Amino acid sequence: AKEPFREFMFAQTRATDLALFSDLGNYGPFVSQEEVPMVVLLPSFLTSELKTAFQIGFLLFVPFLIIDLVVAAVLMSMGMMMLSPMLISLPFKLMLFVLIDGWTLITATLVTSF
Repeated sequence: AKEPFREFMFAQTRATDLALFSDLGNYGPFVSQEEVPMVVLLPSFLTSELKTAFQIGFLLFVPFLIIDLVVAAVLMSMGMMMLSPMLISLPFKLMLFVLIDGWTLITATLVTSF
């Protein structure tokens, strides 16, 4: 049961993360995948997946941040300082997410990454 799991982890692990944990554990360079111990492979896989998750989160966050900034700038230029920009920007964020078919994009990206 360990071999399919190892193959999956190797397919998703970045070589730089594998080299980092190999150096940190004082293991030498590995010639083949069979030589890599699970002590090195598992943290390399987790680190690679965390990097990918942060990249996806950042790419989702940036457009919504831009909408917040634009709405806040427009409200300030109109002199509406007491009106919360979040109240106005939320419908625009939802509309953007629906128009670009956000759930399909997120699901397709996650499925094709494996």
